[in-house]
Amino acid sequence: MTDPHGIRDRSAETGGPGLQVDLSVVLPSGAAAVRSRALLGLLNTGRGVGDAHLREAEGRVEVCLHYDPEQVTVEQLSARVRAAGVEVEQRYCERTFTVRGMAAGQNGPVIEAAVGELPGVLSAKVGYASEQLVVEYDDHDFELSRVASALRGLGFSLEEPGSERPGAAHDHAHGGGLASALEVPLAITSGVLIAVGWLSSGLGWQASFPPTILYILAAVAGGLFTARDAVNAARRRRLDIEILMFLAAVGAAALGAWFEAALLLFLFALGHALEHRAMERARKAIEALGQLRPETARRAVAGGQWVEVAVAEIVIGERVLVRPGDRVPLDGTIREGTSSLDQAAITGESVPVARGPGDAVFAGTINTEGALEIEVTRLASQSALARIMELVAQAEAQKSPTQRFTERFERLFVPAVLAAAVILTVVLMARGKPLGGALLRAMALLVAASPCALAIATPSAVLAAVARAARSGVLVKGGAHLESLGRVEAIAFDKTGTLTRGTPNLMTAFTADGVSERELLETAAAVEALSAHPLAKAVLEGATARGFSAAPATEFQAIHGKGLRARIGSDTVTVGSLDLFPAVPPAIGAEVARLQEAGQTTMLVERAGRLLGVLGVADELRPEARAALARLAELGVSRTVMLSGDNARVAGAVGAQLGIREVRAPLMPADKVTALRELASHGGVAMVGDGVNDAPALAAASVGIAMGGAGSDVALETADIVLMSDDLGRLPFAVGLARAASRAIRQNLWASLGVSALLIVAAIVGWVRISHAVIIHEGSTLLVIGNALRLLAYREPQGISTPPSSG
Repeated sequence: MTDPHGIRDRSAETGGPGLQVDLSVVLPSGAAAVRSRALLGLLNTGRGVGDAHLREAEGRVEVCLHYDPEQVTVEQLSARVRAAGVEVEQRYCERTFTVRGMAAGQNGPVIEAAVGELPGVLSAKVGYASEQLVVEYDDHDFELSRVASALRGLGFSLEEPGSERPGAAHDHAHGGGLASALEVPLAITSGVLIAVGWLSSGLGWQASFPPTILYILAAVAGGLFTARDAVNAARRRRLDIEILMFLAAVGAAALGAWFEAALLLFLFALGHALEHRAMERARKAIEALGQLRPETARRAVAGGQWVEVAVAEIVIGERVLVRPGDRVPLDGTIREGTSSLDQAAITGESVPVARGPGDAVFAGTINTEGALEIEVTRLASQSALARIMELVAQAEAQKSPTQRFTERFERLFVPAVLAAAVILTVVLMARGKPLGGALLRAMALLVAASPCALAIATPSAVLAAVARAARSGVLVKGGAHLESLGRVEAIAFDKTGTLTRGTPNLMTAFTADGVSERELLETAAAVEALSAHPLAKAVLEGATARGFSAAPATEFQAIHGKGLRARIGSDTVTVGSLDLFPAVPPAIGAEVARLQEAGQTTMLVERAGRLLGVLGVADELRPEARAALARLAELGVSRTVMLSGDNARVAGAVGAQLGIREVRAPLMPADKVTALRELASHGGVAMVGDGVNDAPALAAASVGIAMGGAGSDVALETADIVLMSDDLGRLPFAVGLARAASRAIRQNLWASLGVSALLIVAAIVGWVRISHAVIIHEGSTLLVIGNALRLLAYREPQGISTPPSSG
């Protein structure tokens, strides 16, 4: 037995009383580890529950509950599960902050450790590349001031993105980051001091400019933030790259090699400064989205006047005036006026779209023609633009499997390097090398083995790809989803609303002998006018478009799953499927078969016992669907599948028109989930749906992709990737970008690991000095970042169209 909340009674299968809970349904906002643990805690303390634990089955995570039927019934336990899910959703929250002053990727783990120790904090994740801190917390114990204080103690500052202007203005918790303001001046100062010191020793200026003093000053200037970060890491008992560099510099200085120590710290500081400037390009590409919404709007007041007020003052239900050339200030619905809107900032569409009364509009879009009067439907903080900004900001902090692997590797690798440096020193001294020379060789090893490039390899590529996608109307909600999409070889599609427009149209009106088209359509329209079914609306609109009007009908009756019946005057009229008519003329039967083979849903029309003809209604294919599928094949997607709730003949016809060989129909929503799990068992599979009624299927796929997300809260919450426009043509772009990002990540990993391996060997053998090692080391870091930033200019290969950038 399965209920709508994803709870199944598995007693018959487990051999004892047991329930199975689908976490993606019970915790729709996300079954993060902290929420899962909280849910288990609530369930395990409940009366009658012997054990509640997590298990993975058929590609999804579930909670299994074993219970005592004498103490609790299935209905009671199901209600308890739903209540626990609601409590967890309300109590365990997530917020995103901006952290200023991070000088290196290794600051992230230190911040995560410091914030993670605070009361009420359940998890803290830092995206260094995007400067984002995502905190999951227990609302009962959490205090924002503690987070700000902890970061201030580490030398960083906290900003909470203001709800009044997402991505642009921030409410500063504690001022600007010191490192951001001083890292370039200090690096330049260090470099100048080293240059003067070197020249003084070569040109005889030692009396005026003692080289050693200048090198010491250069080391202090260049190593200020490296020392701070190393101390912070040591306080948190973390061995990271900053500690390796600091120890190498201190060791060199202790041996009197002040030039090497100063040069190491200068190049390390300069590398971080250049790294910051490079990453700012990607950050600005994202933050530019937040500059799109105006700060003020013209609000309607008494007497037909309009007053300019701050956007934050406007509430839902009020009306605002948007003049030609203005940006729409808030999400809303047009009440008066018609115009064309440039929606490129939200959906990536390059051509303005016509909009009139009743149509939805989004904050940040540009009104290009006539004045519009808009009724506000969402507050500034709830707009599609604000939600996009929030999700994009969080995306890089949601670490991908590759990034989690590199962080685990770094945690193990750094201590191993320190141990190797000690061993190398001992071995060299045992072979007769002086202590000073052995230690310098060990210091070179510390520099050579520092995995800076490895640490930034994945987050830099993820940030650049997410920024590029956002500029073209594709919202990627994390590096894990980007990597998953880059690997999928199979994509499943919902039919209605995804491959088709989702709106049925009257395509065929086949009349029996002696019957006119007018008689057929006016009779059918008379009955269908009494129904709210989409097929009835299609028939009525089709008749109206042909100039026919519906006659008045009475005594309406719906025949469940088969059709409709009513009376026109004294005549009984029946409109419905072939099942309603036990015997039909051969010509009518042949036409029904032909239309169904063509993918049309058929309705026979009978009046007073006489068949008037057959109507064929079909949902039109999206004009871009065929080209999109062809482009996916070019990109390496080897398997496309249609999952449809329609009858098998209609679904098969649509699949044939699009070249989709694998069609599964008819499927209920639960059947689609089962089909996706079966597909996922053979490798990664993406599911593309309209985001409204495909939530379970989107959650069950390796990657859930929703279309039309600009107007759908469900799509934004449920899907892993959202195509903001209602355009399937965005899908090949998203897949191509994900594949390009995956390639860039692989290239970065191989480059960083390869350079580190060569440098380690060279340092051990003595082929490179500290200065050589740090130059190559920082060069590899900048190379990795440059390779990642190429994704900001991504274009699909020649022959595959690209959605234009809005930025």
